[in-house]
This record gives sequence, C-alpha cells and structure tokens, in this order.
Amino acid sequence: MERWQFNSTVFKKELGRGYGIKKLTDNLSPFNSSAVSDGYVSKCERKTSSEGGESSTRTHAKSNDLTLRERSSDLDATQKPKHLWVQCANCYRLNYKKFLKSQMNICEQCGYHLKINSLERIEVSIDPGTWDPMDEDLTPLDPIGFHSEEEPYKDKDRVDSYQRKIRLAEAVQTGTGQLNGIPVAIGVMDFCFMGGSMGSVVGEKITRLVEYATNQILPLIIVCASGGARMQEGSLSLMQMAKISSALFQYQSNKKLVYVPILTSPTAGGVTASFGMLGNIIIAEPNSYIAFAGKKVIEQTLNKKIPEDSQVSEYLFQKGLFDLMVPRNLLKSILSELFYSEQTSI
Repeated sequence: MERWQFNSTVFKKELGRGYGIKKLTDNLSPFNSSAVSDGYVSKCERKTSSEGGESSTRTHAKSNDLTLRERSSDLDATQKPKHLWVQCANCYRLNYKKFLKSQMNICEQCGYHLKINSLERIEVSIDPGTWDPMDEDLTPLDPIGFHSEEEPYKDKDRVDSYQRKIRLAEAVQTGTGQLNGIPVAIGVMDFCFMGGSMGSVVGEKITRLVEYATNQILPLIIVCASGGARMQEGSLSLMQMAKISSALFQYQSNKKLVYVPILTSPTAGGVTASFGMLGNIIIAEPNSYIAFAGKKVIEQTLNKKIPEDSQVSEYLFQKGLFDLMVPRNLLKSILSELFYSEQTSI
C-alpha cells in the first residue's frame, strides 16, 4: 500500500493544462491556495486488486462539517470589522467604535452627537461608584386592555421583548449619584425602550424622584429622550403630565430648588409639553430634534410648509426656546458649576 501527500503545485499545473484556470489559481495567496488544496483533497491511497490485477485510487475528502466550519469562520472574520466601526448619521464617515465611545459618541469628523442609551448617559454624567438606582422593580401593566393584532401590548408581548432586549424594566432610569462630588437626583429616559414613551410607570418613577429630591433638598436633573405619551395606555399616560408637573411645582416653588431638564434627540409630544419645559434652566444638546408635533402634522394642520430645520435645537435656540445649548463633553462641568454656584448663593 502506497501513501502520498497531495502536492498543490502539481494540482495547479494539472488544472492549468486541463481546464485553463491557471490564472485563477496563481492569483491565490499562499494561505488561500493551501486552503483550496486542503479543502479538496486530504490524502490518497493506492490499492491493488487481487482478483483482476486492476488498480483503483480512492480519494478521501475532508468531512462536510469541517468544510462548513471553515467557511463559517471565514465569514465571521469578514463580518467582525463591521462591529469595529460606527458610521456618522450626519457626514457618513466611519468612527472607530472604541475611540467614539471615549469621545461620548461625538463624531470626530463633524462633531455630530450620535444617540446614546441611558446606561451610557449615566456613565458619562455620574461619578464612578456613586450611582444608586431607585424603583427598579416597577414594571408596566396593561391598564386599559389595549388590543392590537399587529403589536400586542400585554403578557409575552412587545413590552417583555423590550425588557429582554434592552435589559431595563421601563423607559426611564431614576436614582441618585454625585456629579463632580455634588449629590444630585437624576432621571434618564431611554429612547431604545418603546421610543422612550411616557406611560404610568415612567410617570410614577419620575414623580417619586422629584418627591425624593424635594425631601432630601437635592438638585434635580431629568434627561429627556422621548417620543411623547404612550398611546397603549390611553388617557392614563396623559395624566402623567399633570402628576409630574404638580410634583415639580412643589419642588421649585416651595423648596426653591433647581431643576434642570436636558433635552436630547428626540424630545417630543407630552414630554415637551410638561416637565421638558418646566426647568429653572433648560439645556439642549446640539443637533437635537425637539418638538411637540411632527413636521407633517403641523404642515397638514396649517396647510403650509414650515422651515426644514425649524425643529432642530440650533434653530430653536436662536428663537429663545431654551437657555443653553451645551455639547455633551462639556455638560458635566457646566452642570457642576451651575449647582456649585447655586449652593454658594444659598
């Protein structure tokens, strides 16, 4: 019995002579050519038949499972670079993901503020090791028995899927922490959870946060990122506007404390119409979408066109809708200076 190893050079010559694909195989790199040869032939063994004196050659190819594993690993290798880069929504240039995170998701090329979730917002706003969450066990129910064949709301439905995907119980995180050493109460809305919509649980968590800040005499920050009231809870979601506003009245008027809402992209609907615009000092991030109703709704109602950028923070800042427009990387220092000056004035 004679054994021999497959020779890739001989294999390429035979292909070139028999099938005219020499150019194709010559262009392969050494890694690829060996992969091709190993993928086709592993080893051959020659065996002589005792009866007819005829010889037969038997070729053993590698198993299909191994070939599939090799192909899937090659596919994963080509897909991995896609997870290393993030494309800017404004200039469409690529940003290295790790560097972009260190820059608080601000595009290095054009300075555009990309969206961040509530966990990332807390990480860049609160001093490390000082975050103490509140009311994490509050979860939404189905108070009006909302029914939709396309988007069911209760039981193992849309809310549960968001809770598993986002790993949050609701569209807002509330708690206390320190901002450059200053104790603060802060609520951070998360647009990734059902568009940051404000339902009964969101309203309750924010109201409890305001009441806690009132009792503990703490500065209050609410980071807004919401499409408005949650339609799946009907008028109960609209009632949250009045409930939060009433708690803020007690906080601002009776205790004379400072409340600062931070408007990020997007801030719209009932959030804009309530606690988003009730701050002592209202701050907005650059290139943020801030509105009550959408552009198309306004145009259809008024029956006329409105300016293209009329709902962008830069345009609204010129019209005096809010007090400051602060880049994300300067926001923490600006807030700490604001609260420090307020403490010293008292």
